[in-house]
Amino acid sequence: TCTCTNGVVATGTAATCEIDECAAMPAPCYMDQTCSDPNPSFASQKDYVCTCMSDMTIKSTGSPATCSKNECDSMPCGTGQVCNDPVQTLASVLDFTCTCTNGVVATGTAATCVHWYGRYL
Repeated sequence: TCTCTNGVVATGTAATCEIDECAAMPAPCYMDQTCSDPNPSFASQKDYVCTCMSDMTIKSTGSPATCSKNECDSMPCGTGQVCNDPVQTLASVLDFTCTCTNGVVATGTAATCVHWYGRYL
């Protein structure tokens, strides 16, 4: 009798020890991703594929995929401006806005704020 660590038992022959890496706990992919294990062979590990549900073209093998990007993380706006990235996906670029304290808004670039007596407005 041959017994795999995952509980599969075979008598009179070698057990086929398969492991679905996607069924592991904790799950190998993030909650906004699907997981597929193309080869569940015990000998083939770290071959699972994480695919972003928001954009099925974004995938990663053997680790969670990066499905989003906040463009404001790179601080593209000028001093005293508020940055907002409404759609944080890798496919959506230059949709961030920079807003001055006086309400001037620019999309995809820093806003041109008016200087008045040495202050940004």
